[in-house]
Amino acid sequence: MPLKELFKTRPKYITIKAPGQAGQGALETKDKKEIPDGLWRKCGECGQTIYHKELAKNLYLCPRCNHHFRVGARERVSQLMDPGSFNELFTEIQTMDPLEFPDYPARVKRAQKDSALSEAVIVGTGTLDGFPVGLGVMESTFIMGSMGSVVGEKITLLIEHCQASRLPLIIVSVSGGARMQEGILSLMQMAKTSAALGRFAQAGLLYVSLMTDPTTAGVFASFGTLGDLNICEPGALLGFTGQRVIQQTIKQTLPPGFQSAEFQMEHGLVDMIVNRRDLRKILAQILRMHQPRGGEA
Repeated sequence: MPLKELFKTRPKYITIKAPGQAGQGALETKDKKEIPDGLWRKCGECGQTIYHKELAKNLYLCPRCNHHFRVGARERVSQLMDPGSFNELFTEIQTMDPLEFPDYPARVKRAQKDSALSEAVIVGTGTLDGFPVGLGVMESTFIMGSMGSVVGEKITLLIEHCQASRLPLIIVSVSGGARMQEGILSLMQMAKTSAALGRFAQAGLLYVSLMTDPTTAGVFASFGTLGDLNICEPGALLGFTGQRVIQQTIKQTLPPGFQSAEFQMEHGLVDMIVNRRDLRKILAQILRMHQPRGGEA
């Protein structure tokens, strides 16, 4: 066999001929079918290739290594809340461009199109295993879940609504931090959301923070870590800034995995690490334990 045949490049796709056209080699290129995008996902931990529909049925968990894939906000709501119970709130609030940052309005529009959301968080009320609750869920595909003025406003309004209605509150965080395109206005959301949660705590109400991969920077340093219970999914990256920046600042080598959920739990920042399969059940147990006793307001 000639060497050029031995090392001949193999085709990337199988050629499929239309019925009744067998042997018509001239039509092979025309009839070639390519696998559509999005049918398969590859696990970033173990390398397993997973059929997307099977991954969705498995709550976006790798069947081989249990790696927790990121989940969209709408999907997260459907996983946690009772079917048909979620009532989305404050949808009318729109993102502005206060600093006239170059390309910011266009980027927001692209994010809205890609995520099918108006902003990087959805908030509302509903029931979880029959328990009334307020829920906020961030969306990683919307400019990496960054917190701008609208995100901070919607979360603050949700906190205040839950306080007025005496509802427990759950916020699911996934974020790259404060949105640089809004400058100081985005950083102010850290103080605003934290102050609202302070009033919420003084009212004696329950706030559960669920931090998923990744929860960083301004979100991590505000409402992300202010829960009465701080819960994480396994392997979630948590921290204020990157490892390289910290090492360059303090001139010390950091321990391996120091920003993982497991490290944070070991050192007291996280109260529980919960597998996604058990998350709804655990949250229902927490809500049940915090129900007012008979005669209490």
